[in-house]
Amino acid sequence: MLFASLSAGALVVVLVCAVARPFGRSEAVFAVPAAALLVLVGAVPLAHAREEAERLGPVIGFLAAVLVLAKLCDDEGLFHACGSWMARWARHRPRRLLGAVFALASLITAALSLDATVVLLTPVVFATAARMGAPARPHSYASAHLSNTASLLLPVSNLTNLLAFAATGLSFTRFALLMLLPWAVAIAVEYAVFRRFFAAELADLPGAPGEEQAGPVEVPLFPLVTVGVTLAGFGVASALGVDPAWAAAAGALVLAVRALLRGHTGPVALVRSAALPFLAFVLALGIVVRAVVDNGLGDALGALLPDGTSLPALLGTAALAALLANLINNLPAVLALAPLAAPAGPGAVLAVLLGVNIGPNLTYAGSLATLLWRRISQERGHDVRLREFTLLGALTVPAALTAATVALWASLALFGP
Repeated sequence: MLFASLSAGALVVVLVCAVARPFGRSEAVFAVPAAALLVLVGAVPLAHAREEAERLGPVIGFLAAVLVLAKLCDDEGLFHACGSWMARWARHRPRRLLGAVFALASLITAALSLDATVVLLTPVVFATAARMGAPARPHSYASAHLSNTASLLLPVSNLTNLLAFAATGLSFTRFALLMLLPWAVAIAVEYAVFRRFFAAELADLPGAPGEEQAGPVEVPLFPLVTVGVTLAGFGVASALGVDPAWAAAAGALVLAVRALLRGHTGPVALVRSAALPFLAFVLALGIVVRAVVDNGLGDALGALLPDGTSLPALLGTAALAALLANLINNLPAVLALAPLAAPAGPGAVLAVLLGVNIGPNLTYAGSLATLLWRRISQERGHDVRLREFTLLGALTVPAALTAATVALWASLALFGP
């Protein structure tokens, strides 16, 4: 009982500090000592902590490589080109800009992870809307929602996917094949709700179409091709039994060497772009969650988790995962649920991912990406209204989660687990 209370208290402290960031400190400043304390007092045995570190090691290495890759793409001007393309495509029409944001955010989230969408694309969306004189809210909210919803497609799209990928036992390409339909369906539902919810703000603006962009958009081909080859490398590496993290590292290395040779970056900047404190936070959080699971949460969730991959079971699993994500954040939720769902087969683990990736659009605390998006929005003078955020989430999450789960069930029936 003592260990259960201590573990739960440590998780609460870690999550609250990750949200509030007291004194501007990194999440790791609170998470690492909490994990160390739980190991020292025996709430999580050292062998279990070591096992968790070994399980998360490749995931953390993968995440570091993708973060470096995304930052170098930004340095090369890829995201600036995205903003120029959005302004040109929109042609003074906010409705078209919303479509452009949905398209780009979905692709960027899938290929470069949700962090790229939140940190790198969101400021571009604000700048593009301001240049057009269009309301920023619909397009900013789209960036936030799609950083979660559009991260369903690939194992690399979200840290939650990486954490669960090994539990599925699937190859990289098979994972993508099974998640393609749920990904597309969830994004389509989100778009339909956004069009209706923000109808008044998406009305055409006065002015001549086409005045935002006169010349062609210059796309930096080298980083674009590198990203494309890296994505192809993920599939090849998985088929050969090689950890896809090596493909991510290769892509990051190519851009890093080029940037260093051209003097566009330095070793310190490269290390900083890997977000080492956040990686330490992920490892420490994994150990804290392991302590909570070992001391009672695992048994409680095991009793609640539906068994099998029938449509009702998948719907129940996705709903439980979404609820847990909004209660304790999606990272602890997937760490706790993925091992429990794995015995039922990859379909059950994928249903967990639907819940922890779509569900966080309901509340601020559902995912770290949403919290980061909120901070970026406020820094740029755009207040995020709690009531509006929650209402939009209530309209999108149940519909998108249900439709995506049905699509997953159909994918499993068509292609097999």
